[in-house]
Amino acid sequence: MADLRVQSGVVIALRLFDIAYSIDLKRVEDLWAKGRGRSTSRSRLSSTPPKALTFDVPPVLITLDHVILEIAGTTYQAPVTARLYDFGVVALSIRVPAMDLSWEEYSALCEGVDSSIGPNAPGGPWKDLLIQIKDSLIPAMTRPNDSTLEEDHLVAIVQQWDKPVVGADLPELIDLVPILSGENRPLSEKTRKDLMKQRFSYYEDDLVVVTWDRAFIYEPRTDSDVSDILEVANAQLLEFRYYDELLDDELPRMYELVKQARRATNLLAPRRFADLARKLYTLVAEVTELTEKADNVLQVTEDVYLARIYLAALEIFRVPTISAAVDRKLSIVRDTYSALYSEASGSRGELLEVAIVVLIVIEIAIALLRHTV
Repeated sequence: MADLRVQSGVVIALRLFDIAYSIDLKRVEDLWAKGRGRSTSRSRLSSTPPKALTFDVPPVLITLDHVILEIAGTTYQAPVTARLYDFGVVALSIRVPAMDLSWEEYSALCEGVDSSIGPNAPGGPWKDLLIQIKDSLIPAMTRPNDSTLEEDHLVAIVQQWDKPVVGADLPELIDLVPILSGENRPLSEKTRKDLMKQRFSYYEDDLVVVTWDRAFIYEPRTDSDVSDILEVANAQLLEFRYYDELLDDELPRMYELVKQARRATNLLAPRRFADLARKLYTLVAEVTELTEKADNVLQVTEDVYLARIYLAALEIFRVPTISAAVDRKLSIVRDTYSALYSEASGSRGELLEVAIVVLIVIEIAIALLRHTV
């Protein structure tokens, strides 16, 4: 292994939360400017032409106060940003700078960040940061929620080494596995190969390796597009997980409501069926609207390199699998809605037939009475 030093870099701890049904991003910009006196920006990919790869609805990027972190006896002032997506997700990023470190020291910094503010770390600043955002921006949120679902990702970025390096050669020069796995114990050769399977290079001097909860990026041009794309993939994962769990909760309730509607008396059955059908239709419409927004958040057309990384991240995070599960559950709800609508229509038809027969009988009875009189 070569003796490389990280001249400049950063370790990004990313944490995402689903905080609302949807977020009015224009209102976010106004509220943040008035309440905090700080400007906001609409996110775009810095090094990619808009026609090649762009956001469908650009999220809003806001800056929060720095947080103070104690990592391995060193104090860091870490900048914090939050990116808000219109489908109700906020992505918090804490950036810990890395300057003039050996590779071992840089690896130790990554582990220190993970142990102090990672998913298994006690406490951490995430809750307070989330409260700041909710308190300031609650008027911009539609149906805020207190969901406990969250996603996290650790991104290790090196921008400059102490000597020229070819990106493809890095796995031979330094051991990336501890950073990618978070494990200090030696891993099997198969596990090491699996961790390094999803790696990408565009130029000779860059490298991207993506795993389930970590990524390593060597990018000397300081572009942030790859880390932004990984954030988008995590935001999609979180949104689909949220609606997958929501439908898991709703399906048993739906079955119980259907049973209750079918137990209703003949006079009440049509109204019960119609009311339940409307509820299910509303649920389908809401879930479909938000999942489509999440699914189409990033439009990829011409940038093949970033598209490959984006699609690989979606596969690694199992976004297509969870999205398919949401679609299957929505199909069940749609089928139930159609069946209930048919039953409601049939029940109304039966009542009308009964009413017509009753009216005919009454008319016959009245006619007979008149005739006898």
